[in-house]
Amino acid sequence: MSRRDAREKAFMLLYQLEIQKGDEENQIVSFISEQQVNVQDQDYMTSLVKGVRLMRDDLDGRFEPLLKRWTINRLPKVDLTILRLAVYEMFHVEDVPQNVAISEAVLLCRKYTNDESKSYINAVLGRLSHGESS
Repeated sequence: MSRRDAREKAFMLLYQLEIQKGDEENQIVSFISEQQVNVQDQDYMTSLVKGVRLMRDDLDGRFEPLLKRWTINRLPKVDLTILRLAVYEMFHVEDVPQNVAISEAVLLCRKYTNDESKSYINAVLGRLSHGESS
């Protein structure tokens, strides 16, 4: 598995945690087992998941001002999960350049959302990377 695969697994688990409330630690352990996440990728995947969950309010505060015609509560959960993951990597993972975090988010969009969401998420992340606040 590559970092890209670990990121995708983190996205899947974050989405699951968003939908399925409950014991997060048990869900993480079950997910790793069910998805057969290899040992090398578990650290990166779990660091992303735990970081996004811990920093959720900070992450939302960074991109919420850039949402045009949307609010956090109205965004589809898939889009919200992709945004949170990308913003976490952009600002809290030192060895992931912002442009890489954005590109990886777009790849997740291609697989899990539609073209409209992909364009919207790309625009929000692009504006955020250029320091725009509204």
